[in-house]
Amino acid sequence: MSKQNKYHVDEKGMYGQFGGAYIPEMLYPNIENLKAVYKDIIGSDAFQDEYKSLLKDYVGRPSPLYLAKRLSEKYQTNVYLKREDLNHTGAHKINNTVGQILIAKHMGKQRIIAETGAGQHGVATATACALMGLQCVVYMGEVDIERQAPNVARMKMLGAEVVAATSGSRTLKDATNEALRDWICNPEDTFYLIGSVVGPHPYPDMVAQLQAVISEEIKLQIAEKTNKDYPDYVIACVGGGSNAAGSFYHFLDDERVQLVAVEASGMGVDSGETAATIAKGDKGLIHGSLTFLMQSNDGQITEPYSISAGLDYPGIGPQHAHLFDTGRAQFLSATDKEALDAALQLTQLEGIIPALESSHALAALDKMSFKKDDSVVITLSGRGDKDMATYMKRFGF
Repeated sequence: MSKQNKYHVDEKGMYGQFGGAYIPEMLYPNIENLKAVYKDIIGSDAFQDEYKSLLKDYVGRPSPLYLAKRLSEKYQTNVYLKREDLNHTGAHKINNTVGQILIAKHMGKQRIIAETGAGQHGVATATACALMGLQCVVYMGEVDIERQAPNVARMKMLGAEVVAATSGSRTLKDATNEALRDWICNPEDTFYLIGSVVGPHPYPDMVAQLQAVISEEIKLQIAEKTNKDYPDYVIACVGGGSNAAGSFYHFLDDERVQLVAVEASGMGVDSGETAATIAKGDKGLIHGSLTFLMQSNDGQITEPYSISAGLDYPGIGPQHAHLFDTGRAQFLSATDKEALDAALQLTQLEGIIPALESSHALAALDKMSFKKDDSVVITLSGRGDKDMATYMKRFGF
């Protein structure tokens, strides 16, 4: 394997020993159809022109790279925040949904389905569907519907139908299961817009390419702000891992850059109430991909837990599994309490209320040591509006 392709997907849809498309026969035509066309569509001038125009004029890119001075003073280094929270809809998810909606249009699809956990991907999908005049159905776990009510209201206002997943843990995993069932039943007119770098090939690669705009901008922005054309660290939270995949993408082959992914350890890695897949998982199959996932001794998927609705997924994207397996990325975890404390600290030091997902990445600052002249980029994947009820309850506001 060449160095250039060491950390990227190969022609079989694999990242080293991870990835692939382990799917039921009824899904095979859907996946093969998408696999046959997605690279040509993304690579076409027509797609790129429209995609870049929407990113600039609709999403509001480039998102700023902000030197957080008071945070930097506390940790005695240079902490930069990649402000994905300032995108339209308030998170990085819109980068992917705008791109996939254009792919769906090129394929002639009229109905879009999606799964969502924290609701940000659901909102971003509903937004893109409203923009393009396409029917939108979003599957969401019943538990997540209750704890992310503002995002549910936003989806409905945008014209989406929100369908509750009532099986299992009634969270993201179960919403994904329901969306896959829908796609099997409606292959002709329906496009499944997956929100993370999970699922069967080509989804992990397709989503990573659409989120790669994050690291493309970081590379240019850090060069403008420092005397180096690369940061020393890039830190991002990871559930399935789309914001991390996008943040890492253009630095994968530059080993001067230390890549750090932060999982949600919930009540603690060994508490039994956790979503720290790398810390507690083993190799296995989930939603059509070979990766690391949390499972019992007999191979049954165990229920994840995190205070963050966007990180309580029992698996991780296959590229992230490969980055861990090869040692290219360091994987840390943060508890609910550590994430909450990090959120409050950022809010009171910098006047920025982060999403609970992003707060896990911020919590890594207390777990690492940096040099005074290091450039440490943390991807602030979303804003905290959706989590205010949790913050109010936990902090007594």
